[in-house]
Amino acid sequence: MAADLRRCVGCQTCTAACRHANATPPGVQWRTVLDMEIGEFPEVKRAFVPAGCMHCSEPPCMEVCPSTATRKRDDGLVTIDYDLCIGCGYCAVACPYQARHIVHRAAFAYGDQATQSEAARFDQKRVSVATKCTFCRERIDEAKERGLIPGVDPEVTPACVNSCIAGALTFGDRDDPESAVSRLLAETLHFRMHEELGTDPGMYYVWDRKSDQ
Repeated sequence: MAADLRRCVGCQTCTAACRHANATPPGVQWRTVLDMEIGEFPEVKRAFVPAGCMHCSEPPCMEVCPSTATRKRDDGLVTIDYDLCIGCGYCAVACPYQARHIVHRAAFAYGDQATQSEAARFDQKRVSVATKCTFCRERIDEAKERGLIPGVDPEVTPACVNSCIAGALTFGDRDDPESAVSRLLAETLHFRMHEELGTDPGMYYVWDRKSDQ
């Protein structure tokens, strides 16, 4: 995934879309947008930075998991097997992106009673285990079955990407040079959060065009 910081307006629509798609409990948000001030007065700018699980190629959360619940798939997605997770929280401590959450009881937006939308998406297996952004894994798995392309076909693209009113989020296969995300990265200057830690994060932040463009 790539987030174009030139486009993000901090509207939080992606966070709302994620909340709706995954029925995360109050206080848990898999897709967040950081509101940051950059520079010194009077040259101060504001930046909005979408964040969440980076789906690292070298995920530290996986290395510390004592039950092997956290795994990395062949397509690069970092997943959690809720049947194996023991809720120890080691992964939450190891994650440099603060992307993991554990809740120990079912909770909903309006107390103990789930709304119709929450009831349709609630998963009891996500109680007392680690949870995080999955890049809408179910949609990606459906893409393989239906011959569709994540990042191109909306129905198999992460909810946050579909919802972005500014077109700031781009998703796709970074190993495919023809994918939208690969083309965007080839044309721009970008960075990755805490990449100095050797996690090889799968989320890129675009901040300018290359000078030769």
